[in-house]
Amino acid sequence: MSFSQIISPLRGHLDSVNLIIKDSLHSDIAMVNQISAHILQSGGKRMRPILHLLLSGLSGKICQNNYKIAAILELIHTATLLHDDVVDQSVKRRNVISANMAYGNSASVLVGDFIYSRSFQMMSEINNLHVMKILSNATNTISEGEILQLLNIHNSKINEQDYLQVIEFKTAKLFEACGSLAATLNNNKTRKINECAKIGNRFGVIFQLTDDILDYSGNELNIGKNLGADLSEGKITLPLIYAIKKGTKSQKIIIKTAIEKGGIENLSDVIQIIDETNAINDVQSKSLSYLNEINSLIDNFHDSSYKTLIKELAEYSIQREN
Repeated sequence: MSFSQIISPLRGHLDSVNLIIKDSLHSDIAMVNQISAHILQSGGKRMRPILHLLLSGLSGKICQNNYKIAAILELIHTATLLHDDVVDQSVKRRNVISANMAYGNSASVLVGDFIYSRSFQMMSEINNLHVMKILSNATNTISEGEILQLLNIHNSKINEQDYLQVIEFKTAKLFEACGSLAATLNNNKTRKINECAKIGNRFGVIFQLTDDILDYSGNELNIGKNLGADLSEGKITLPLIYAIKKGTKSQKIIIKTAIEKGGIENLSDVIQIIDETNAINDVQSKSLSYLNEINSLIDNFHDSSYKTLIKELAEYSIQREN
């Protein structure tokens, strides 16, 4: 099933979320409006709002506060993108010139700060201490993940456990919040809240691992960035970790040197080694183990259309091409 088919039942809900996002980012300062519009209109999937809405339906019902929380989740994600692109010196995002290149690093960082602070204003409007705690903890963990990733740049000795910790913090934590917030608003018991949180967490890991795969095997037009973007920044991801683990001595040296130096001069050699060591298949197998966890957790809930849609969305996240 295609992505558009999966989210079709949520169109009305997503329209409400998008309206809140648009209204919340309005400012009397023109640059805030320009940069906010630039990144929000660049083709994002709204994956975090979608997962939050689906998990809300799974754990009870979708209400007005879910729209606001879904918008907050997307705003937090948007703020991290603005900051990430500055740190990574990105040139484009989703086949569109990045905000930092269009408006400058300073403007991108400051508007990212504005979006972060606006999301916290919206949190306070919900007036739920549990919601505030979940979201504030998530944003703090995301920041720690960004710092861990920065510390790992050009380090070819990072192992699988180290890397998974980074993506648990940097990517999966906000997806985890999608689930815990959904079940919390529906007044679920602690066990169900934890199950929804874990579904979100595992979904986030899958989503990041697919990004890692696409960085070495995707279509540049589809993924909206150059192949080897992570390698060019000296970032080690799971395909490289597996290729180093299984490669010959000379193959290990090529990959480690590429990570330590950065750049994409040896990208074709690295991709060939990834192919020869079947590293992509190993990452996909890892993703499938997380998918199995998601399916087992979802089976603890009553049958519903939301249950089916979450399973289909998780499968899509493994198979997606952008």
